[in-house]
Amino acid sequence: MAPPGVASALARLRRGSRDRRSLAGALAFALLAAAPLLTAWLDQPFYLDLATRILILATAAASLNLILGYGGMISFGHSAYLGIGAYAVGIPAYYGEYSAWLQLPLALGASALFAFVTGLVSLRTRGVYFIMITLAFAQMVYFAFVSIEEYGGDDGLVIDLRSETGGLVDLESNPQLYYVSLAVLALVTYVVRRIVRSRFGLVVRGSRDNDARMQSLGYNTFRYRLACYVLAGTIAGFAGFLLGNFTSFISPEMMDWTRSGELIFMVVLGGAGSALGPLFGAAAFILLEEFLSGFSIYWPLAFGLILILVVLFYRGGLDGLLDRGARTTRSTGSSNPSSREPERCSTDPAS
Repeated sequence: MAPPGVASALARLRRGSRDRRSLAGALAFALLAAAPLLTAWLDQPFYLDLATRILILATAAASLNLILGYGGMISFGHSAYLGIGAYAVGIPAYYGEYSAWLQLPLALGASALFAFVTGLVSLRTRGVYFIMITLAFAQMVYFAFVSIEEYGGDDGLVIDLRSETGGLVDLESNPQLYYVSLAVLALVTYVVRRIVRSRFGLVVRGSRDNDARMQSLGYNTFRYRLACYVLAGTIAGFAGFLLGNFTSFISPEMMDWTRSGELIFMVVLGGAGSALGPLFGAAAFILLEEFLSGFSIYWPLAFGLILILVVLFYRGGLDGLLDRGARTTRSTGSSNPSSREPERCSTDPAS
């Protein structure tokens, strides 16, 4: 048990860390909300497209963070849900169906079904076996769409009109599509944060740390992890729906395994297991890609070096910068043997 003075200091540092994160989140979303006005004032529509792409990929990264950062499930097939969501826009549009009230449920339903079926198999394994099985399922979907010549095969499919919402919003307007993407990201960030703090989320996190112990407490961890996996796939399908509308072009390349690697890069760079990490990671990834690609065709090499440095020297990612002081003091406090406590995996949300 920590001495009263140390415990109160740690409590203040934790509150300060939460305050810094809340302030950083509020500033980030305030800046994002002003982006259309700023780009219009500067007469730079390209930067609005860049920001829209960041929001959509941040939503996809947030869904991956749910299973990777909190659940310990490293999926190399997460891009498959992006592709499924995008094709749920493109295939109906190919037949002249542009209603968002058809395309969006199709994107969510198909992504959830694919996640459920593949999760039943994948989640019976762990570690490298889980990685390889998710990769195999994603590549199966990739090659399936490559072989369908009706929808363009490897050449892809052009979407001539964006989804129609019956007058609710005009997705043909880039600023309105941007604000829809921002609203979706804010909602997903809030939902994920509530989930991981709930009893459900605590069981998933406990299964990540010690699955046998959680099962001995009476939890069917397979069902919890499967539900989490399906939810993450559904959210990624929503991001794919937005991505299909944003690009107005879809192709099997969207679901290639390298796209899953990029999503993992975003999660790790931003900070796995943090609420704002996916947003920070997606923004850093897109901006670095835009900046470095202007200097050399070998810019992925620089990306790899950055990822190695982050993993080796700063595993908290960009979000961890907000918690550096608190973590330094916690490590100092833990050096006192009397301040150490055995780690517990509690299932009480209040703990």
